[in-house]
Amino acid sequence: MGGGGSVQTVRYSTGWRAPEQDRKPSPKISKIRSQNYEEIKKQCLDQGALWEDPSFPAVNASVYHSYNLPYQFEWKRPSEICDDPQMFVGGATRFDVVQGELGNCWFLAAVGSLCATKSKELLHRVIPLDNSFAKGQYAGVFHFKIWQYGKWMDVVVDDRLPTLNGRLQYLHSPSNNEFWAALLEKAYAKLCASYEALSGGSSSEAMEDFTGGIVEHYELTKNVPDDLFNIMKKCYERQSLLCTSIDVSRMALESELPTGLVVGHAYSVTAVKSLKVRGHDVQLVRIRNPWGNKVEWNGAWSDKSSEWNMLGENERQELGLSFEDDGEFWMSYPDFTRNFHKLEICLLTPGTLCEERGRRWELTSEDGSWKQRVNAGGCRNYLNTFWTNPQYRIRVADRDDDSDEFGTVIVAIIQKERRKKKKEGFDLLTIGYSIYKVPEKDTGPLDMNFFKYNASAAKCPTFTNLREVSGRHKLQPGYYVIIPCTFQPHEEGDFLLRVFSEKKVTSGEVDEPTGLVGVKSEVGVFIDNKENDIRVLFKKISGADKEVDAYELQEMLNSHFKKELTFGGFSLETTRSMVAMMDSDRSGKLGYGEFKKLWVDLRQWQKVFKEFDRDGNGSFDSHELREALNSAGFTVANATFAALVMRYSDPRGRITFDEFILCAVKIKTMFAIFLQMKGKKPVAEFTLDQFIQTTMYA
Repeated sequence: MGGGGSVQTVRYSTGWRAPEQDRKPSPKISKIRSQNYEEIKKQCLDQGALWEDPSFPAVNASVYHSYNLPYQFEWKRPSEICDDPQMFVGGATRFDVVQGELGNCWFLAAVGSLCATKSKELLHRVIPLDNSFAKGQYAGVFHFKIWQYGKWMDVVVDDRLPTLNGRLQYLHSPSNNEFWAALLEKAYAKLCASYEALSGGSSSEAMEDFTGGIVEHYELTKNVPDDLFNIMKKCYERQSLLCTSIDVSRMALESELPTGLVVGHAYSVTAVKSLKVRGHDVQLVRIRNPWGNKVEWNGAWSDKSSEWNMLGENERQELGLSFEDDGEFWMSYPDFTRNFHKLEICLLTPGTLCEERGRRWELTSEDGSWKQRVNAGGCRNYLNTFWTNPQYRIRVADRDDDSDEFGTVIVAIIQKERRKKKKEGFDLLTIGYSIYKVPEKDTGPLDMNFFKYNASAAKCPTFTNLREVSGRHKLQPGYYVIIPCTFQPHEEGDFLLRVFSEKKVTSGEVDEPTGLVGVKSEVGVFIDNKENDIRVLFKKISGADKEVDAYELQEMLNSHFKKELTFGGFSLETTRSMVAMMDSDRSGKLGYGEFKKLWVDLRQWQKVFKEFDRDGNGSFDSHELREALNSAGFTVANATFAALVMRYSDPRGRITFDEFILCAVKIKTMFAIFLQMKGKKPVAEFTLDQFIQTTMYA
């Protein structure tokens, strides 16, 4: 039954996005997750073989996916590059990080920041100490722990590295026999499907993937908090990762400025210190260029600048001062804010910014997705579709300990696996979110009128095309709905919503159960008045047996409804389903009594369709299907709604009259069968034959 369970979880889901284990994983992720480091290592040691990773082969396509290189990389193991390969030489330090030919300074800056923390526990959670080149332990296989969208993954790689002329081409250590950095980069490249996929990015991505933390962003060109230096110092002391960068200007990317700094480049922040110098407070920031060379800041407090003469020998030693061409330098905090444009701080928990070390923050998270034709509604600028976006209800139950009025929440939306999809031509979406105060009573999904007449209580600082958008908000206790969205409508993607709070916040997807609701019909009066006309129509088509089959029903209905609506007529599939809905004895035909009941339904559903086909062109948008079904007397859960849209809308997201009627007919049929089969039980049970007869005949 294991195989049957697997099929069930793939085909049927709950919510906008089923739990991770209930979804069919991408082949690449599946292979990565099925590789067990201990098992591979033991097998290779037993066989005396060195492992070769089949899911990330040593070929050019694992390096560059977008074009063919005019040369071939030589993939070499460390023992083919040097005589005495080691994982670490003198431990892992920020000085081991030297950028190669790949434009991934954002990643290297995060690696340098990870090494600069005082916590070896953080470092060796990512780089386990059981990786080794020692005899009896080395099998050509290594592993690294990387956080991905709420879960820690053990990424296993072989140690074949891309070289040209015997030299490593990408991230490497100044020591030619130290390989932890190059292997970590390979593990991250494997996770993203190629080395090329690492070109360009934000350090916030890698910092979160090394910690599972959350990044807060600071623009240093405007609205700089008065206490930013204290925030930086406190975060550094509490093992947070810090990176900074200079935006691209009119100068070419990675051009060197007269100050020695580089445009469009990411740096690690490796220390934040406050000193007393001749009776004055001096605030200093230590920064490292991942190029690891002499391209450094050349202003005040730079290497060998005169300011250092004001410090005594003990103070110099306390700072670990050294003047090498290693990419690392000091600068004053005012110079830092004048010359750099962005600061990213990865908090291990949001409480890093709180005064109390013991304060514990709560986390709740939800997986979701935007799907074209279903719930990819775009931002509030697109009111007609904005309301269709996924909605998540949270409850801010209590005020902060230090506030009489508000509770603090940090909301973060991460778009999933976009870097991996670069190979397929996808890029990061521009994403954001809004937060709305809602009544205490759960009213189900909020409709367009709610957003038309209610302003947001809070929203993201800005829409961004980074992997994650986040914001810190102070909200009064109560119920809220978070709307994650892309800026433009009709853009597809998966995401993870995380909500951090000082006091526990409950969350859940806003949904409604699939069911029947009472609808007052005005068609009954019409039927009574037109009873004779309907009987004549039926008699004309039915013939001697006084029954109609699907073919006769199609002819009869098309002759009538095509006069009233713009559509191509009912398909044979639709009229067959109509017969099945009313055909309790499965004769394949309808008598007059059954036809009359069908006619009542059709006229009611026609009325509903006209309400939503506002321009009279014979169709309406798929995102309106839920409201149309509500008007017809049905409620549908999010996952069921998504399935119906995929089944009954065309590629443009339009639903014709024929498809709407077919959808309504099948839903009503399925409801009737389910209620009949379940009786007084909460679930309906079917034998295989009953299930096949039900689904195939409906």
